[in-house]
Amino acid sequence: MGHEHHDHGHAHVHEANESNLKRVLVALVLTGTFMVVEVIGGIISGSLALLADAGHMLTDTMALALAAVAFHVSKRPADGNLTYGYQRFQILAAFVNGLSLLLVVGWILYEAVERLITPREILGETMLLVAAAGLVVNIISFTVLHRGDQDNLNIRGAALHVAGDLLGSVAAIVAAIVIIYTDWTMIDPILSVAVAALILRSAWTLVKRSAHVLLEGAPDWLDVSDMQQRIVANVPGVTEIHHVHVWGLTPQQLMMTMHVAIGEDVPSQSDVVRGVKSFVRKEYGIGHSTIEVEVDGCADGDGCG
Repeated sequence: MGHEHHDHGHAHVHEANESNLKRVLVALVLTGTFMVVEVIGGIISGSLALLADAGHMLTDTMALALAAVAFHVSKRPADGNLTYGYQRFQILAAFVNGLSLLLVVGWILYEAVERLITPREILGETMLLVAAAGLVVNIISFTVLHRGDQDNLNIRGAALHVAGDLLGSVAAIVAAIVIIYTDWTMIDPILSVAVAALILRSAWTLVKRSAHVLLEGAPDWLDVSDMQQRIVANVPGVTEIHHVHVWGLTPQQLMMTMHVAIGEDVPSQSDVVRGVKSFVRKEYGIGHSTIEVEVDGCADGDGCG
């Protein structure tokens, strides 16, 4: 992703969060309502694919609720305890959602092994009816979420949960058709495992990305060394840059600190600071930067470098 896509102002972020919150609430109502239907259908039909999808929808309901709370909490202004505000609560929610997906995968795999060892009777027609209805609901929910801000890890986490449900519905439909026409019930746990594998990949990506933000890692698209060289080349008065730290409250709200060495004949240190801030804002979308100006060496001594 190019750095030009990260130039988000506070107003834009606020508007995007309001839109994302509405989308999450719509998906929450749809998912929570149909989860009850799918649990009943899974029990009546005896289908693991439906019960697995229902279990996934249960975690989705909780995940979507957490995502909605995260968007609401993130609107709170900064205070004496959290001087940067509450934006990072969204990342924490995304991380928790990713972990919950991993737990769902573990449960599906455990149940699949049980079903492979001890096959059970499955009512294919009931399973097909419920799975088809679930597919419609999941398509609507996924479409609503997918049209949100996909750079937002919280909305991505919610969309991944619903995408997993969508795949579960497709697998249940395929399994139901096979069972109706061939009476081969083993297809039910086998397809459940296939869906679990797909969920696992997405869940791990979400956990890894959100953990990277929580650990204050630099954006993966940013080459810090190249940025330092470009600042020296483009901002008059700058002779050297070191002690650079770049991280984000969220992937959209980047922060930076750096030491900037300037020549002794620079007429205005303020102009250099403004130049550096303007450059990183326009070129890298870093809206909050703290610049320490150095004229006769680094104040941190051996700590610089």
